[in-house]
Amino acid sequence: MSKKTVQQPIEATDIILESISDGVFTVDHEWRITSFNRAAEEITGVPRQEAIGRFCWEVFRSNMCEGDCALRRSMKEGRSFVSSSTYIISSEGKRMPINVSTAPLRNEAGEILGGVETFRDNTVVEELRRELSGTFHQGDMVSRSKLMQRIFSVLPQIAESDSTVLIEGETGTGKELMAKCLHELSTRREKPFVAINCGALPDTLLESELFGYKTGAFTNAVRDKPGYFAVAEGGSILLDEIGETSQAFQVKLLRVLEEREFQPLGGITRKHADVRILAATNRDLEALVDEGTFRRDLFYRINIVRLVLPPLRQRKEDIPLLVERFIDKMNRLRGKAVTGLEPAALERLMSHDYPGNIRELENIIEHAFILCSQGRIGLHHLPASLSPREAAAEATSSLSIRAQQQTTEAEIIREALIRNAYNRLATARELGMHKSTLYRKIKRLNLALPNVDGRSTRKDHPTVA
Repeated sequence: MSKKTVQQPIEATDIILESISDGVFTVDHEWRITSFNRAAEEITGVPRQEAIGRFCWEVFRSNMCEGDCALRRSMKEGRSFVSSSTYIISSEGKRMPINVSTAPLRNEAGEILGGVETFRDNTVVEELRRELSGTFHQGDMVSRSKLMQRIFSVLPQIAESDSTVLIEGETGTGKELMAKCLHELSTRREKPFVAINCGALPDTLLESELFGYKTGAFTNAVRDKPGYFAVAEGGSILLDEIGETSQAFQVKLLRVLEEREFQPLGGITRKHADVRILAATNRDLEALVDEGTFRRDLFYRINIVRLVLPPLRQRKEDIPLLVERFIDKMNRLRGKAVTGLEPAALERLMSHDYPGNIRELENIIEHAFILCSQGRIGLHHLPASLSPREAAAEATSSLSIRAQQQTTEAEIIREALIRNAYNRLATARELGMHKSTLYRKIKRLNLALPNVDGRSTRKDHPTVA
């Protein structure tokens, strides 16, 4: 009777081990396999007869065997380890991701006789994760939005070509990230990627930055300096805010695009430009063409492929994904342990319209990190401006201040024009700005100018409306 009582649990254990889908094996203190169930055979492709008696690393050839072996730690420390991710090499030489749990194998007296390891094939899970990663990620960009998915689906084909690409979108929608993504997917990925904000520089400085200059080209040009086109040789260059450039500069850029050559300031020879040009703008270039402020021929030259990035308010399903990305980033940079958002905080973020788009969302998370060191971000960690009432008041106040600033700026420019007899160059010098910057401000502020060149003095000056 006693013999039967001892034998039944052993048989029951064998039946259970043979019926489960997880692989199970045991080892002794010499690391030789003492048991090997049916699932272990199927996952590894190694028959039980071949596995038993061999060293475990000979059968599994896992990356864990080379370093921090969970089974070794279980036998040494006498405790279990759950859910370690690793991979093994199957009998066919295939690399297989698995999830491992280990425990010491003890006798009735509690003495450690060896170790037991259970493992699960994660191949399907990993394939699904890669598929989802490819769907939601493209370079440094993440999105679940159908609008962005359509863009992601064509990016590889666009990147393979060498055509000029025009990227349009509001400020903060990720135009530079999109340009970098195109570069990284292209055959030029091993060469430099260079970005320059065309709207931040006057014509002469922008020209010298892009094309470089020779010694003596202007005052303080004491040595040759290569421009961005030379630096980006073989790679890609992003001309950001191209809609802010003057027509005089647009002519020079058009020549570079058509002839693939440029001439440094002060130089006498032209240089070949093996550079893919990407252009970006937050303005409607077609409207600027109709207004006559952007050259039609340049527009058609850069508008070979156009990508329009939607604002964040049109892809709010991406907010949780972006928040997760920003939290991971901030945790690494700040050494903090923020785990996510409280439901109320997420609801507040989802209800915001984000005039500053993705950049504004990142700034909000950065603000929250100042107040939250660990755990979840709550409402009290978010900027007060996200409160509906306070946000509306702030928006109204911001519009009012902006209108006052524009009115004051218009008056200053109008009075300077009158003092200088509408001489644009003299007015720009008085105001301490470049002539092209003055032109842009005049257009933005809708200042009407008389049909005079401003180079001769007149007693009666027409009033600027």
